[in-house]
Amino acid sequence: MDWLERMNRAMDYIEMNLAGEIELSEVARRACCSSHQFQRMFSFITNVTLAEYIRRRKLTLAALELQNNGAARVIDIAMKYGYESPVSFARAFQSLHGITPAMARQDGIALKAYPRLSFLITIKGVDAMNYRIETKESFEVFGMEKIFCNDGSGDAPNTPALFWQQSHDNGEVEQLAANAGDLPSFVSQDSYKVHGVCSYKNTGNDTFPYMLCAFKSGTSNVNGYSTITIPAQTWAIFPSEPIAWDAFGETIETLYRRFYTEWLPTSGYEQVGEIELQVFGERAGFHSVELWFAVRKT
Repeated sequence: MDWLERMNRAMDYIEMNLAGEIELSEVARRACCSSHQFQRMFSFITNVTLAEYIRRRKLTLAALELQNNGAARVIDIAMKYGYESPVSFARAFQSLHGITPAMARQDGIALKAYPRLSFLITIKGVDAMNYRIETKESFEVFGMEKIFCNDGSGDAPNTPALFWQQSHDNGEVEQLAANAGDLPSFVSQDSYKVHGVCSYKNTGNDTFPYMLCAFKSGTSNVNGYSTITIPAQTWAIFPSEPIAWDAFGETIETLYRRFYTEWLPTSGYEQVGEIELQVFGERAGFHSVELWFAVRKT
């Protein structure tokens, strides 16, 4: 229940500050995690970004004020909810509600309302979650890394998925696989040579690191690559079912969502830091992925 309480404390803070300044670092502090981790969890759980949720809540309250307070000026409402001008407010308002702010004051006009979110445990249990808990000694990985912005801005490729695509297209993934050497004994020998590791160091509140990596062994060639040490951890490992290549994106999102919404709140474990591994493999002609989360008993 601690996880749910922390998430709801963060939502309480957002709700209390919709008409003021919302500090994402304070949102994350109330959830006892980093800004990057909270935004990732939020988007996986809700299927909407934190920034979009805040925008919808602000414009929901703005619409209520326009309807209920005929004396309030549009510019005052716009500034109250963080818009610098009536023009930018009107553009955002019409994008969400489909009408202008002035039209919102008309009787019988249809508006959209996005209520406050609360996090609850829901009883599902129809689909089993396959996982295992493993404690591993420290190990090293090496590869190509890039720092990404939480909001997806920045120079292309601006998401890990696009980073993978670019690195496939220019041959860097194939070259890294050739330099990988032997797989270590603590991973399945059906694994590919190239994997992904995320959030293995602190790059600031608004960014996160991601590396296309290979496990370092005695036969690896690490020249020209970045190398990082993954400390000894207890890992909760969630494998996918065998999947087709074009189902990777959807499968990974589903695993993340079920980890955060079904397993983590009820497991008696909590996440340690933010480091995550995506270990890819193939069996009997089908592809697979394992998500590794560092955890500890609560």
